[in-house]
Parts: sequence; structure tokens; C-alpha cells
Amino acid sequence: MPELPEVQTIVDDLKSAGFIGAAITGAQVFWTRTISGLSAATFCRRINKQTLTNIRRRGKFIVFDLSGHDHLLIHLRMTGRLLWAAPEQARSKHEHVILTFQNQRQLRFHDTRKFGRFYLVQDAETILGRLGPEPLAPEFTVRVFSRLLGPRQGRLKPLLLNQSFIAGLGNIYADEALWEAKIHPLRSASSLSGAETKALHQAVRNVLKRGLKNLGTTLGAGQSNFYSIARNKGRNRDQLMVFRRTDLPCLRCKTLIERIVVAQRSTHVCPQCQKN
Repeated sequence: MPELPEVQTIVDDLKSAGFIGAAITGAQVFWTRTISGLSAATFCRRINKQTLTNIRRRGKFIVFDLSGHDHLLIHLRMTGRLLWAAPEQARSKHEHVILTFQNQRQLRFHDTRKFGRFYLVQDAETILGRLGPEPLAPEFTVRVFSRLLGPRQGRLKPLLLNQSFIAGLGNIYADEALWEAKIHPLRSASSLSGAETKALHQAVRNVLKRGLKNLGTTLGAGQSNFYSIARNKGRNRDQLMVFRRTDLPCLRCKTLIERIVVAQRSTHVCPQCQKN
């Protein structure tokens, strides 16, 4: 699933491509469940002739602000991708929503597993308001992070994946941050010392910034892997320190990396550097 760096890369691509200021002249829905909360017909009618006034990210959501005081929120989930295409280009069977713009370009939503969702709402906060703070925002300080951790008794890895706790982290960057901070994913949030809290806060920000700099993480060549709007692969795979390095030596202490399962999620850990 695309995480904060991948979603931000897509947003930046869309901005660079000149979609802001373009009017939507048509919409087509080929898999009705992609549209949440509205019928496909209502979605197409309501979004038609609205102008895209801004594109932004909140957590893992791509947000289109529209001229009619609506907001289109797109969550890519496991395999969702946005592609631009010319109207004459043949539609793939996995392209489930197509938005046509006045400049005769189309934005197509490709989703092999059909888990992605579109939300067309007047108040974006009805959905985005459930999210936790942005981990790269200036106001996300060590003090704020410590206060968030304070009442929590659960294990750290599931907590970091909880979007109502922190927005935008997923499996890749949670593993990378815990490794960088030398903290085991099964540790309880309440067990962290002040120094460990500071180290984890910094590690979260470091790994996300690295992912952004490298335009996201593409793990393989399959269709379900991350590609930018321009169909480019993210370069961050070569910068991963622990994720999917099972049985390879830790880049810090040479102990073999182990794969464990935490809250039904594949998790990668150095048993020497990250003692439980």
C-alpha cells in the first residue's frame, strides 16, 4: 500500500502535470464499489464541470479541492494507481474510474484488487478528521509525540500503523523507523524512555524524508507495485535498512534480520539491535 512518501510523490506529479485549474468535462465509473457513499450516476453528475482548484495530501489520502465546494478524496489502498492517458487510448480492464479534463487528458484509476475508494464530499473533515497528526509537520514535536504515546499500552508496531495515531505511516516506514531507533516492534508504547521517544520521533521523520527524497519505494516489477503518475519507479528500495531483508546481515551489527508477524503484518527486525 502506498504510504506518505508515495502518495506525496503522486500529488507532486499531478501538480507538475498542470491539472490544477482544469475543469472536469466527464466522468465514467466501471466498478461502482470504487465510489463510496454515492451512486456512480450521482458521482458522475456531481463532479462534472467542477474545476480542480488544488491538489494536496492528508495521510494516505490524495485530496482534490473542487470549485463547487466539493472535495474528492482518493485512497489507493493495496493496488490503486493513478495514470494519465489520452482519450483515444484503450481502457484497461483494471481502470475503474476515468475523469476527463478540458485539456483532453484523462486521469484513470487503475486498481487490480479493487480495494481503492473515491469519496466525493462537501466537508473533507468528515473523513480526514479521523486522522492523527502529520509526522513531518513542524508542530509534530517530540513533546507532542510523547503526549500521544503517554496513555497507550499497546505494542508499538500496530500503534505506528494506526492512522488515527499518526497519519501516513505504513508497514515499510514503520519497520525502517523502529530499526533506526533501535526499538523492537513488540515493545509497548508506555515502556519507552524519554531518550527512546526522542529517537523514535526523529527516526520516523528521517525515514519519511528519505522516502520523499527518493520519490517513494517500489519493491518489484509487478503491476501492484508503486509507480508514479509518470510511471516512474521510486528509488527508495536501495535505501531500505531492514524491510524485506530477511536472513540478510543487519547493516549495523551484521546479525541476520528476522521476519516476524505483528498484528498480522509482516515485520522485519534485527534481534541484536532491537532487543525486546
